[in-house]
Amino acid sequence: MSQMIEFQRPDGGSSRAYLADAGAGTPGLVLIQEWWGLNPHICEVADRFAAAGFTTLAPDLYRGRVASSADEANHLMTGLDFGDATHQDLAGALSYLQERGTKVGVTGFCMGGALTVAAAVHIPGYAAASCFYGIPPAAFADPAKIAMPFQGHFADRDDWCTPAAVDGLQAALTVPAELYRYPADHAFFNDKRPEVYDAACAQQAWERTLAFFHKHLD
Repeated sequence: MSQMIEFQRPDGGSSRAYLADAGAGTPGLVLIQEWWGLNPHICEVADRFAAAGFTTLAPDLYRGRVASSADEANHLMTGLDFGDATHQDLAGALSYLQERGTKVGVTGFCMGGALTVAAAVHIPGYAAASCFYGIPPAAFADPAKIAMPFQGHFADRDDWCTPAAVDGLQAALTVPAELYRYPADHAFFNDKRPEVYDAACAQQAWERTLAFFHKHLD
């Protein structure tokens, strides 16, 4: 069953999120949106994770706003308080799922991938993290401080999360990590964007992500 819910932030406020419930006793997963917002694509991904056995919560970091153009998405992302999103929304989402008594992982795409790294650095309650083509500034989230199982999926033809940036991430990590690179463009997982979607790479990344989370959360 999938529905919009509200969860409590550590500061006492509340946030909306899309919950895809996989049933009692299933491990939890926080899914972080791309820069477009909590749009139908992210909700569909949450449903896919639930079908694979993970109760998935996708926080609405833009508070109901969804971008329809790259300029609008960039404006929304630039206006997001990443510290607040990490320490309040992502921490609150973790606590909400932990109440079920199971382990919780975190994953996200693009902007959500960068916030996945931030969550892995700043919120030790997560049990595992898998990011898709997103790396935050080291001044905000130093990957050397990650102490949980970590996985990353990156595109060789990416002018935002560049191969050089991935090299830097790999060099900084101090834990064993699964880092995968794909002969594809940024956002290759998004099947709603035919200009960059790569079905083969997306399927391979999906299978690796499920195996990773089943290993560390089940």
